[in-house]
Order: sequence, then structure tokens, then C-alpha cells
Amino acid sequence: MRLRWDRDPLWGTFYDWMVSHPQPGRLLWRLGIGSDLDLLYEAAGELGRLPAGARVLDVPCGGGVALGGVRPGQGLDYVACDISALMLERTRQYAEERGVGDQVTYQEGDVGALPFGDGEFDLVASFTGLHCFPDPHQAVREMGRVLKPGGVLTGSTLLRGRGVRADLLRAAGTLGGVLGPMCTADDVRSWTAEAGLGDVDLRLSGGLGYFRATKLR
Repeated sequence: MRLRWDRDPLWGTFYDWMVSHPQPGRLLWRLGIGSDLDLLYEAAGELGRLPAGARVLDVPCGGGVALGGVRPGQGLDYVACDISALMLERTRQYAEERGVGDQVTYQEGDVGALPFGDGEFDLVASFTGLHCFPDPHQAVREMGRVLKPGGVLTGSTLLRGRGVRADLLRAAGTLGGVLGPMCTADDVRSWTAEAGLGDVDLRLSGGLGYFRATKLR
């Protein structure tokens, strides 16, 4: 299954715009998928509480949304990874605008076969990511693999079975070639457990699920 994120889809541009403009973004997020955009800001805020030297993987980095939680001078070792060179360039521009570019390196790569060794990262962030992958199950396996024991996986995804608005969005995204097979809330719970993650917290908000889990081994 080949998706079209390498062609700079309008979907990604609109998403980045909504997140960077909270006032209209909250309304559009609520109208579009019945979800609370503040949950995304809250989840990204965890990155701003990491200590200096923490190693972070952001995949897919998209336009750099997760960087909204990173503080200038925080001293992170932050790797932005995406299959699209265009998305990596967007992230680079956003990192420079926020004054955090000195903490970020950029890696083109496929989440289904991440170009990193086992246990390299303290935190893996995948905001609005799983629904973009052609094989979300394999993506969770790989994100779990590169986490250190005690490391955190945090992210969000559109879910199947979350109402009419979410189903319509899924149909449009599938037609546009930017959404994969997606997953259910039960899939997120079972896949994270299979990947060696525990303490799974899954918060459902409209068509989205926000998840956080810890690597056990």
C-alpha cells in the first residue's frame, strides 16, 4: 500500500495550520472529528518536561507539530523522522522558527523498518501518525523496539468505529491516498502490549485516540 505523503498533500498543510492557530483550530477540530485539540497540546507538552540529554524520536514528524512542546535551550537529542523529504523540510523550518533547531536532526526513513538500533530512545512521539501508515501494526512494533526500557511511547491516531464524522473523514482520506487501514481502540491496546509496552493510557476524544505507554523490557 503506497500512500501519497511524498506529494505534499493538502491534508497535511491544513492540519499544520489548524494546530498552529489554536483559536480557529479548536473549532475546526471539534467540527471535523468531534475532538478536543487541547489534548494534542497537552500530550506534546510532555516533551517540554524531558531532561537535557533525553533522546527523542518523532515519527512521522510531518510539519513538526510535536516540536510545539519543546523549549529553546532544553538540550534534547531530538530526531525528526519521516518518509517524506518535503515533511522533513517543513519540520526543519518550524524548528528554526521556534528557536529549537539546534536540538534537532533529520532522518528520512520508513516507520515499518526504522533505521535505528534497539533501545535507542527515551521517548517516541507519533502524533496523528498511525492512521497515515500502510501497516500501523508493524509501526507500533518498530516504535516499541527502538524504545529503551522505561521509555515512553506517546501519540494520537484516528480510529475506526468512532462515529459518522470519523467514518466520513476516513473515506475522504482513503480516497485521497493519505490514510491507511487505520486501527481500533482495541488494536492500540493489543499492539502496544505485544510490543512490550505497559501502563497503557488511551483517551478517546471524538474520532481520535490519545495513547501513552511505557516500555517494560
